[in-house]
Amino acid sequence: MKVNTITIISSVLVGIAVGLVISQRTGELASAQAQEAAKPPADLATLQAEIELLKKVVPDQAHAMMDVDYHFTNLWFAAQQGNWPLAQHYLNETRSHLRWAVRIIPIRKDSAGKEIKLQDILQAFENSPLKQLEDAVKEKDREKMVAAYEFTLTTCYSCHKAADKPYLRPRIPEHPATTILSIDPKSEWPK
Repeated sequence: MKVNTITIISSVLVGIAVGLVISQRTGELASAQAQEAAKPPADLATLQAEIELLKKVVPDQAHAMMDVDYHFTNLWFAAQQGNWPLAQHYLNETRSHLRWAVRIIPIRKDSAGKEIKLQDILQAFENSPLKQLEDAVKEKDREKMVAAYEFTLTTCYSCHKAADKPYLRPRIPEHPATTILSIDPKSEWPK
């Protein structure tokens, strides 16, 4: 009987202690939220300065497109080696980095001042040449992949010309862009 009473009293005291801690923490949280809400909003000049700083440190579209070059080149060699999972990986990365490039500069102006909506071009690109390329990779069809890859390069060049960058002429790559990853699906680690 005495043990049960001690257990009950101990449990009640622990419950009270836990309740006090929770109550104190809740009060501290409410106080912190009230202090944050009382802070005046940043002034326009401060926000503009922060935006300018961010613009200086964020990669530009050329950087994103270099990543596209890297992934699209490796896609070619992975497919040529029959490493279809790796080819799919590089296709996904190509798509992701194209989307990133368009987020960086969604609208370009050509030399005549006409707006070029890169999002519209990207959507058409994803729906046709990139879709054909993805189908070929999923089907593990090397011949179909070669045709789709060439069609994709042709479409890439059309975008470059539309953006007044006809000097950016894509081609079938001569060697993989990666020097550390094995393209061979049969390679083993370590070698």
